[in-house]
Amino acid sequence: MPRSALLNVMVSAALKAGKLLSRDFDEVQNLQVSRKDPSDSVAQYHLKYQEIIYQELLSSRPKYGFYCEGKSCVGQDSLTRWIVDPLNGSTNFLHAIPHFCISIALERAQEIIASVIFNPITDELYTAERGAGAFLNDRRIRVSSRRLLSKSLISCGIPRVTCQQNNRFLAHFNGIIDSIAGVRSFAAIALDLAYIASGRFDGFWEKGFSPWSIAGGLLLVREAGGFATDFLGKAMIVESKSIISGNIHIHKQLLTVMNS
Repeated sequence: MPRSALLNVMVSAALKAGKLLSRDFDEVQNLQVSRKDPSDSVAQYHLKYQEIIYQELLSSRPKYGFYCEGKSCVGQDSLTRWIVDPLNGSTNFLHAIPHFCISIALERAQEIIASVIFNPITDELYTAERGAGAFLNDRRIRVSSRRLLSKSLISCGIPRVTCQQNNRFLAHFNGIIDSIAGVRSFAAIALDLAYIASGRFDGFWEKGFSPWSIAGGLLLVREAGGFATDFLGKAMIVESKSIISGNIHIHKQLLTVMNS
């Protein structure tokens, strides 16, 4: 299916930033950043890729707003904004683990209408537009068809902030671990949602994340036939603080387990 002009703009921005991201990753693998403070390194990389994406999107759609970590501006078209995570999975990146991505979403009137998620190391490009389906490298994707939680591979996000958050996570983890086939935590929520959309994971849950980290993945999941709600079962918006995702069967079972 041919991409729209809008999606081509987003893909172009992701590919351009991804080229530099891939080159920087080679340097990380060669330990050239090992002497730097990790937080400083992350900020440096984020700003570099963010600016590339910002300039690419601005040149094509100058009236749209822009929203990401450390940068927020309202455009002339106040209802439309780009929501960008220039390096989702930054801890993986700094540790030379090739599981991270660029996420770009377009929100109009508080609804995501287009998204791109790109891992430049695996060269996997996920795209979606509202009502047009979800794709991986231009191949149509769908969520998994598994119906039983006991046969499902589930992904989750592990908190690292407070003991209270860790205790809540452990309660959820202990409540579900005996009910599933396996669990993974890859620390890149945008790719977790992309993997739900492509059927690699059957379900996913996490609490506590940024709007820019989930925006692109939400549309991918929906366009691939999946569901994403918060822990109360309410429809996801980018400001939601919890998420449960999967196909209709696994999502429902996860929701029940997480609230039992």
